[in-house]
Amino acid sequence: MKNYMKLVNFEFNRIAKLFAVLLGVTFVIQIVGVIVQSRYYLNMANEIMYEGMLSKSQFLENYDKISFSQIMNSMWFLGSIWFCVAAVVFYIFIIWYRDWIGKNTFIYRLLMLPTTRLNILFAKITTILIMTLGVVAIQLIMLPIETLLMKAIVPKEFIRDISVNEIVTIMPEFSFIIPNSPIELVLIYGAGVLAVSILFTAILMERSFKWKGILGGLIYSAVAVGLMISPLLINEFFLNGFFYKIEMFVLEIIMGFLVLAGSIWTCRFLLMKKITV
Repeated sequence: MKNYMKLVNFEFNRIAKLFAVLLGVTFVIQIVGVIVQSRYYLNMANEIMYEGMLSKSQFLENYDKISFSQIMNSMWFLGSIWFCVAAVVFYIFIIWYRDWIGKNTFIYRLLMLPTTRLNILFAKITTILIMTLGVVAIQLIMLPIETLLMKAIVPKEFIRDISVNEIVTIMPEFSFIIPNSPIELVLIYGAGVLAVSILFTAILMERSFKWKGILGGLIYSAVAVGLMISPLLINEFFLNGFFYKIEMFVLEIIMGFLVLAGSIWTCRFLLMKKITV
């Protein structure tokens, strides 16, 4: 456990500066988005009231108030969220391939550490998970700040208050990364860990067998996905909906654990037998 924690700390320290830059860029983009969208609404409201000779009360009777969910539906917010997602997905590949870059490949130094090689895999998965949860945590901290900024720009009478919980419920993009319950949290991020383990297995196959490994990685990924959806397909097309939803849910959980165990075992085999120092 001590060696595992040291590896996690080491892996995270390697990305900490770039991760901080990613969060900083995201924060700046969203702050700019709040300012731009808030001023756009004010300019639109003022233009309508001026051209139609309307009072504030008349305007509010005929037009919607602005809410923070409208700002979050803009490309400023959605773009920054997908930028973070793309960065994390990109790093899933880089976290392995950078260790093979250079004349003195760093992966061999990792493999020579006095610890089980499987800890290297677990440390990299944990680092990805920490990054993902870090993005979500910072986003939750940023939302109240950005809401206050909107309220500082737009007069109170033009604002329709909406809570963070309502925002997460209304916007599917946020309900996906910020689950509404502990069970959803475990399921969503458990599925994420499973997906990362499958990708890591495919990457290690490519590293172990080169061009043949690319084909092997693609086949393995397809088989893993096929196994995950097989209960749904069998129940739908062969058993005519024989299983209840709760039973299908349990079957999917079991299949997920089997695929995860298979990915970890395959990674262990590749690290121990195929990638030599």
